[in-house]
Amino acid sequence: MLVLVAAGAAALSLMAPIAIVIGLVLAIVITSYRQTVRAYPQGGGSYIVARQNLGEIPGLIAAAAILIDYVLTVAVSVTAGTLAITSAAPSLAEHKVLMTLGFIFLIALANLRGVREAGALFAFPTYGFVVMVYVTLMAGFVDCLDGCPIADSADVPLEAGAGLTLFLILRAFASGSTALTGVEAIADGVQAFRRPQSKNAATTLAIMGAMSISMFLGITVLARALQIRATEEISEARSVLAQIGDTIFGESLPFFLLQGFTAGILILAANTSYQDFPRLSAILARDHFMPRQFTNRGDRLVFSNGILVLSALAALLVWIFDANLTRLIQLYVVGVFTAFTLSQSGMVRRWLKLRGPGWKRSAIINGIGATATGLVLLIVAATKFIRGAWIVIVAIPIVVILLRGVHRHYTHVHERLHRGEVSFGRAGANRVILVLTDIDAAASEALGYIRSFRPTEVRTIYVGARPSGEVQILWDRLARTSTRIEFPEGRDRVDAVIDYIRRLPREPGDFITVVIPELFRRRSLLHAIRRPVTFRLKVRLLREPQIVVTDVPVLSERGQLVGVDARPLPPERTSVLVFISGVHDAAIRALNYARSLRGAETRAVCVALDPEEARDVPEQWLAAGINVQLDIVDAPFRDLGPPVLEEVRRVTRDPEAIAAVILPEFVVSRWWQGILHNQRALFIKRQLLFEPRVILSSVPHGLR
Repeated sequence: MLVLVAAGAAALSLMAPIAIVIGLVLAIVITSYRQTVRAYPQGGGSYIVARQNLGEIPGLIAAAAILIDYVLTVAVSVTAGTLAITSAAPSLAEHKVLMTLGFIFLIALANLRGVREAGALFAFPTYGFVVMVYVTLMAGFVDCLDGCPIADSADVPLEAGAGLTLFLILRAFASGSTALTGVEAIADGVQAFRRPQSKNAATTLAIMGAMSISMFLGITVLARALQIRATEEISEARSVLAQIGDTIFGESLPFFLLQGFTAGILILAANTSYQDFPRLSAILARDHFMPRQFTNRGDRLVFSNGILVLSALAALLVWIFDANLTRLIQLYVVGVFTAFTLSQSGMVRRWLKLRGPGWKRSAIINGIGATATGLVLLIVAATKFIRGAWIVIVAIPIVVILLRGVHRHYTHVHERLHRGEVSFGRAGANRVILVLTDIDAAASEALGYIRSFRPTEVRTIYVGARPSGEVQILWDRLARTSTRIEFPEGRDRVDAVIDYIRRLPREPGDFITVVIPELFRRRSLLHAIRRPVTFRLKVRLLREPQIVVTDVPVLSERGQLVGVDARPLPPERTSVLVFISGVHDAAIRALNYARSLRGAETRAVCVALDPEEARDVPEQWLAAGINVQLDIVDAPFRDLGPPVLEEVRRVTRDPEAIAAVILPEFVVSRWWQGILHNQRALFIKRQLLFEPRVILSSVPHGLR
């Protein structure tokens, strides 16, 4: 309506014909997607269909388009819901941005609680909206039997500012085509349906199509019959549906119910995106086109990272566009019709390739769908380009480039990790550098640990604040040896340690273990990060070749030592646990280091967050000739913490034993590449930092 009124009031006579064409296109798309969900019972979103049948680039274009459209769905739907509320309560209009952001937060929170909880929460407003719209339409058409009531806006003058051209008609059609958004979601989420999944998904599509078309056409015809008019000023204050409700019911209970349910359904329409953006992101992450964190599930078994990223992007859009529905909706539809066209073209290619029973009929149906959506895409791109659609048209190839860049990085990392440069059992000497910031209980624990595995060489350096003479006396009293402590010189203590280590002679297969004892007064991760020397030193040492960083944390609360003998005695039993995620050069190097510790037992532990994750590990383990015990531990709730703690506490339940935890870490070339990885080693170190009688060693493997 907002587009047509530019040509004056007479142009509104085209509302019904345009709506009929839009309804026809929606019926075509629904019919086409019923074919898709039957052909892809495991989920046949545009990305999967296009990639399998048209190739990687078309698949990524479809994925980028639909991801962008999901973000826009949240921004547009919630903004429209806020408009429905401000239509009934104009005094709230000045708070529309804050209200919209608040609704996004609430929907995200509901989805983080889990799919079942979100479905139960959103069912009532959904059914309520459908009932109220049909009640409104029936009441309106009954009133029109004796002469239609006239809307308050009927007298608003609509002066023609432009001619009624074909371009204007096509632009109105493009704006109305937003009614088609959401069809893709069912194809993406076939697996969410009860069995038989394909049949139920196809039935749902048919029901949704019938309801959407009838409501869309009914609202359009009734708006014309009641002589409702819309301008930029009116649309900011009151929607067309609100004007219909006010004209038929007045400001009575049915009107407020209609507005309430309209606000609810528009806001909760964003839930389509909250179901499918995280799911599609997880599929792309599984195929190594998005960061692996998108495959992680929270404790409610939802893809939490996808939900959070979607919420952040939608909130950013709402804030940038000041929750202005007219401006936001110009960005809409390009993405969804791009995905529609590629998906239906992929289905045509599939039928032509398989040529199964009824393939000609299926190919014709999907061919009509591809042609119709392709034409709409061209119309939308042409008519909305300068009004904001160019942003999406530019964004799609940028997203595709980013997706391919992520894939290249993962391919490079996989190749570097599986070059076979490290053989099991081949390791050189293990030389130890003990770095002290004080002579305390942590230093005593570290010295006892070092003595337990008898390294090739031990050097001790001090970078604390005490005078050298006092330190030497304290060290002699603690170590009870004639070993001299060294004091590397330099303005920055961390730089001094790094320079000292770099000058050490070493053979190519040697390990240099840098042992860093740390005494903590309280269980505070922030307190650990704020330690000026040890934290920086551990971070920088990870990038040094042939270095193993060993952290010996000791917790002392209220001056009482916890689990620490005052003398540097070797532990009676050392169990070495190597946590791995797969069989590759970084893991094998960590296993070689673990053997140099000469523990009473050495075990490799693979925590499988997903059953598929560790399926091939035993076979690869045998192929690599690794004669170390391998334990594969399931994480039933996809939470890494409890299985790791259980494995460690199986050792530390013995008060005379310590657990030497070895963590292979591959170090990427640039800091931003770390965002693409799950950082499991960092998570495990955080989990175990304050665990008594646990010593943490990072064995870095550089990826240059």
